[in-house]
Amino acid sequence: MLEKHKKRINRHKRVRARIKGTNKVPRLCVFRSNSHIYANLIDDGKGKTILQTKDFDIAKKERKAEVKTGEKDKAVILKGKVALAYQVGEVIAQMSKEKNIKKVVFDRGGYKYHGRIKALALGARKGGLVI
Repeated sequence: MLEKHKKRINRHKRVRARIKGTNKVPRLCVFRSNSHIYANLIDDGKGKTILQTKDFDIAKKERKAEVKTGEKDKAVILKGKVALAYQVGEVIAQMSKEKNIKKVVFDRGGYKYHGRIKALALGARKGGLVI
């Protein structure tokens, strides 16, 4: 294994030692590859996945090259894979609303809270999830 991958696995073990998802407050687990991003809602008590979504679940017509976030004063434009991660966060929030899930515990998967991981969390918050 690469040293970078080992460090991520160790960070993930530390995070998972403190985070547990329940049926009422599931764990929002994120996995990021070079080309895709995945988000799952997991109930650790039963060991079951409640919801899952991937970036290629979003129809090509719904994908936007740019996403504007924030207020007019502090508008941020997200592009490319970061914009797609933001949209995945919005989709998982919308799907969780249909299952009456409003609050989640965020499991960043050992990744640093930056870039696509942060964009997914912001999208989920905008979609109505409480993290």
